[in-house]
Amino acid sequence: MDFSRIQEKLEILADAAKYDVSCSSSGGNRKNNGGLGNSHATGICHSYTEDGRCVSLLKILLTNHCIFDCAYCVSRKSNDIKRAAFTVEEVVDLTINFYRRNYIEGLFLSSGIFKDADTTMERLVRVAKKLRTEHRFNGYIHLKSIPGASEELMKEAGLYADRLSINVEIPTEQGLKLLAPDKSHAEMIKPMDFVKNELILYKDERKIFKKIPKFAPAGQSTQMIVGATNETDLKIIKVANHFYQNFNLKRVYYSGYVPVLEDSRLPSIHSQVPILRENRLYQADWLMRFYGFGADEILDKNNPFLDLEVDPKLAWALRNRENFPVNINTAPKEMILRVPGIGTKSTGKILMARKFQKLTLEHLQKMGVAVNRAKYFVEFESENIFNRLIDEQNLRKILLSGMKSKFQNPFSQQLSLF
Repeated sequence: MDFSRIQEKLEILADAAKYDVSCSSSGGNRKNNGGLGNSHATGICHSYTEDGRCVSLLKILLTNHCIFDCAYCVSRKSNDIKRAAFTVEEVVDLTINFYRRNYIEGLFLSSGIFKDADTTMERLVRVAKKLRTEHRFNGYIHLKSIPGASEELMKEAGLYADRLSINVEIPTEQGLKLLAPDKSHAEMIKPMDFVKNELILYKDERKIFKKIPKFAPAGQSTQMIVGATNETDLKIIKVANHFYQNFNLKRVYYSGYVPVLEDSRLPSIHSQVPILRENRLYQADWLMRFYGFGADEILDKNNPFLDLEVDPKLAWALRNRENFPVNINTAPKEMILRVPGIGTKSTGKILMARKFQKLTLEHLQKMGVAVNRAKYFVEFESENIFNRLIDEQNLRKILLSGMKSKFQNPFSQQLSLF
């Protein structure tokens, strides 16, 4: 084996894979039955599991050769870059050797589309199949679905992979046609629909037959590029909400457009990556998934973009002050979840604690509530002096000044969620 060539391929194809953020192992529970590895409760690519462990995957492309010329993609066929391709055996060997050295806990494998969709998908499936059947590898495997691949290959992929994902890439059909004229949303949605139906079928058959093969136990996900085209945040979260409701997706990922190519259809090569906008979209996504918000509540035609100064829940509260203050001791769970600064865990603590005593602002602070925001929107049996400010025109300014900390790193790109 030419180790120097393998190293060169790894550098090229790992670098090309970094633009895909739609990787997560949440939901994977493949058990170790005497083989190698275990995907139970593991995360992905320097992510964190529920028990606090930091885990990672080998994240590579099978090849960066591609027959498409998508304007936003560094691997587009017209881009003058170094090209490389792994063989199936090379990917398998890398995965096993990296795992044995404790570098990784699984594999995230995507690919440029070479020759045609079926040829590419067949190679990806062969990697997963070889790992599972020949090496008895029980670690996490996430495969990218290739638009246009046959249902037979998609079904086989689901038998060996923990999660399947296919990137929608651009939120609207119009934007996709502008930047990737050879692609269509219809072609991308077809495999999503197939996976959804197979997951439903598996659950139904599982009720009758206890030992049927699992199919993509960690479900499916997708990714949208933010900032390459002119879609509003309202449009983006409506598209995400559509996928959650109609395709049972585990996650929708948002990737701020990284300027890598000069093209008249794209933002300037010198434009900034919209990190803050990306973060706000993730926060809005959480509101839809865990807080009971509808897409039309978070934004509307009068407010089509997310506020970059405050998180989406606080922005909603400021626009809907008639719903506040909320009485912490009597309000239903749905309203407590809508109070800025109160998360899902804190809500659970509040509902349990108020069975035994009347809660105060001090109690909320001990529970971990961000009282610098919540105190203006909650009320108790005793007087809360901060309620007087709920109708003040300058409440937003007061909140912003109270959210700044002398310990805050002004160069940090990480923002507090809620």
